[in-house]
Amino acid sequence: MHIAILTFEGYNELDSLIALGVLNRIRTDDWRVTIATPTPKVTSMNGVVIEQMSTLEEACRADAVIVGSGIATREAVEDPAIMNVLRGLDPSRQLIAAQCSGALVLARLGLLNGIPACTDLTTKPWVVAAGVEVLNQPFYAEVNIATAGGCLASHYLAAWLITRLKGKDAAESALHYVAPVGEKEEYAERAWRNITPYLPAPVLA
Repeated sequence: MHIAILTFEGYNELDSLIALGVLNRIRTDDWRVTIATPTPKVTSMNGVVIEQMSTLEEACRADAVIVGSGIATREAVEDPAIMNVLRGLDPSRQLIAAQCSGALVLARLGLLNGIPACTDLTTKPWVVAAGVEVLNQPFYAEVNIATAGGCLASHYLAAWLITRLKGKDAAESALHYVAPVGEKEEYAERAWRNITPYLPAPVLA
């Protein structure tokens, strides 16, 4: 199971790295989480340099993808070298999630046609201009596509992905680990309140 977090130049550390940390609470041999970048190294909006763990081409073959956010997303969606590769993303065979301005990437790829999205307040006008309804809430998912708005909503995307791929117990364990001491139950309850309406209905025996 490969989950790729698309991370571009000027990336927001909270968007890519919180998701990376929560997703890596799953400790099984068949579980791999990578930072997928268009270049061997990318530098964050605050100067944090990270190295490529997987390519964009590999991300297009992953089981799940999170499109991260950053200050240069508008430049990324105008880069044919990036967008031509990302046209290989396919929600019919992948779970695809976007954090904040990552929703603009999905919009420009045509993956949000008829699907509303969550994004950050700065990105909202650009996503609206791309023809997508933006919701005033932190998380939304429809079938295999999810979006989250606000840096600290990134754990909602991670929990949604873990639930879809490994089940709710695994997601609860991951959230419990990262939640603040003394607030773990409250933290988990809020997460499930936002995520549960958008999970597939359980299959009855």
